[in-house]
Amino acid sequence: MKIDSVCVLGGTGFVGRHIVTRLNNMGKHVRVLTRRRERHRELLVLPFVEVVEADIHDPEVLRQYFADRDAVINLVGILNEKGFRGEGFRHAHVELARKVLDACKEQGVRRMLHMSALGADQGGPSHYLRTKGEAENHVHTFARPDVEVTSFRPSVIFGRDDGLFNRFATLLAIAPVFPLACPRTRFAPVYVEDVAGRFADALENRETFGQRYDLCGPEVWTLEQIVRYTARLRGYRRLILRLPDWAARLQATILQLVPGKPFSRDNYHSLQIDTVCAGGGNCPTSIDSVVPDYIAHRDRQARLQAFRREARRRNPGGSAA
Repeated sequence: MKIDSVCVLGGTGFVGRHIVTRLNNMGKHVRVLTRRRERHRELLVLPFVEVVEADIHDPEVLRQYFADRDAVINLVGILNEKGFRGEGFRHAHVELARKVLDACKEQGVRRMLHMSALGADQGGPSHYLRTKGEAENHVHTFARPDVEVTSFRPSVIFGRDDGLFNRFATLLAIAPVFPLACPRTRFAPVYVEDVAGRFADALENRETFGQRYDLCGPEVWTLEQIVRYTARLRGYRRLILRLPDWAARLQATILQLVPGKPFSRDNYHSLQIDTVCAGGGNCPTSIDSVVPDYIAHRDRQARLQAFRREARRRNPGGSAA
């Protein structure tokens, strides 16, 4: 199957930007649908990328922008919803996946790559995992013979702009005492470039048709190990409090009412299962080979800037260098 043109949903997100860049470098003509085109200038400058402002939940819009494409990649996902009953997760995961598959069939798009999640299961403990599982099952059940689908199910993903190590670094900066829910939950963090590579490699590979791939990095880390590692890289001395289950549920109940939902009951339920691959890691890049560069480096730069400011304050007429 020769793929020259691709439409990407979720292409402006953390993982999406890496996949879009990878496809651009392969010479694929990529159309990215997004709500706010001008916010993504890093994609606008790529020579083979077209960024279009569009409502991806409108079936007519999907039909319009899929019409001349060889393949579609759906990366859309949310970790929290506005409400509490699962409607937001269902809208973003299940309903959109159905619309995407229907539009592919109607416009003759023969290839679809779908982003799921490790632990996705219609019988899972959270709205997030249940709707991810339902969406994945739907596209695989109803795709053939018209569309060839491949799904990817990564563990937590890390990289320079991630929401994992960067998020904990931000929280640790303001919290001398850090209450941690579900500290023993295990992950196999996978590097974003490894994930992007698996998507790109699968695009034209017939052996991947109909397959579902779990993606894991080479190491298994507990949530507590991830937090302590982040603190160590930033040079923070922090007291990490392992919350008992009742306190973790209480923390989630309170924080889900805070603007931005830093932690919710649904997140808590997702953390009741480990996200590791049964057969071990299958993506090669280790945390230690990447994360210090963007977590520790920021701290060194901040210390250097503070030193320079202090030097200028003490010696206004001289040089800080």
